[in-house]
Amino acid sequence: MIEGVKTKRLRVIPDERGRLMEILRADDELFQEFGQVYITTTYPQVVKAWHFHKIQTDNIAVVRGMLKLALYDPREGSPTKGEVNELCIGEHNPLLVQVPKEVYHGWMCISQEESIAINIPTEVYDYDEPDEYRIHPHDNDIPYDWKREDG
Repeated sequence: MIEGVKTKRLRVIPDERGRLMEILRADDELFQEFGQVYITTTYPQVVKAWHFHKIQTDNIAVVRGMLKLALYDPREGSPTKGEVNELCIGEHNPLLVQVPKEVYHGWMCISQEESIAINIPTEVYDYDEPDEYRIHPHDNDIPYDWKREDG
């Protein structure tokens, strides 16, 4: 796993009324600080990538559908510099993924329906000076291909 990336297995608690799933608690080992909570959706086979943050840490969970989440570590001095991680997260693998600052990340919706992801970043989004640094999803130096691997 890329240095600083952490995961938490999410537990779904069903009963006759429905389901409950805690994502991030202030008493979790992963919890750093609270910035905001937002949802983002992705249509099937769409790639939303690549970006990183210089200040914030992201805490990503998928509550509908499935995403193929990819991470790339470009950080100088990191013991995992150059490493790529791929995680399939969502309804069939409920996982919280903590993405540290300066690690590129992005995803592709791999479910048949629109996916819904929740992010709980450590910082509030700054509309005037966003802490977001983007590169093209396909034309870049990251050693990763979004194509599905059949076999």
